[in-house]
Amino acid sequence: MNVQAPDDNANHILLVDDDKRIRDLLSRLLKDNGFRVSTAANSAEARKCLSGLEFDLIILDVMMPGESGLELAGSLRKDSEVPILMLTARSDAPDRIAGLEAGVDDYLAKPFEPRELMLRIAAILRRGNQQPVVARQEIRFGPFSYNAGRGELKNGDQPVRLTDREKQILSIFAEQPGATVPRHKIVGDDSGLGERTVDVQINRLRRKIETDPGNPVYLQTVRGIGYRLACD
Repeated sequence: MNVQAPDDNANHILLVDDDKRIRDLLSRLLKDNGFRVSTAANSAEARKCLSGLEFDLIILDVMMPGESGLELAGSLRKDSEVPILMLTARSDAPDRIAGLEAGVDDYLAKPFEPRELMLRIAAILRRGNQQPVVARQEIRFGPFSYNAGRGELKNGDQPVRLTDREKQILSIFAEQPGATVPRHKIVGDDSGLGERTVDVQINRLRRKIETDPGNPVYLQTVRGIGYRLACD
């Protein structure tokens, strides 16, 4: 076990792999890219590192002697949210699914390009640094106001009747006022709801808030991505 104690504000990564050659190569790559690195040859050594230090990310090999990477990831997820990137020679879908079910954040099959690894690490750390999104209680656009807590839309003082689905859509826009919302986020977890259905629902909502629904001022289309509600 080789532990490098934190000595600055760089992200600290725990690299767990039973192959010393891979550990050395990846450790050097990570350090060259500005990360602090601790290494472990198996799950037991990884647990010792985790008992005394905090990490921003774990890079974890699947196939190791003793406790496998999948087993370690599943165990860690019971009481830790530390991001996990799984490295493995197995690239079949069932193995990727098993890793995701164990709670890993991403899955990279060996062999891989160093640049791809660094991009995936950057994406995971970026997601981890994002602040929780809290919907505003009320948003305004033109003469309209929408209260997300009550699910009420008003045109001035006059209430505008909304369906439950229209309330959901406006509440999604209220989470990020003025930002572009991808179609897939509006679809959400409803696997039976296609993106074309979302387009129809957006058009119905436009008819309630736009003077000319064919040339929307407030609920705008962002071609190839989704929609944007132009909030004040």
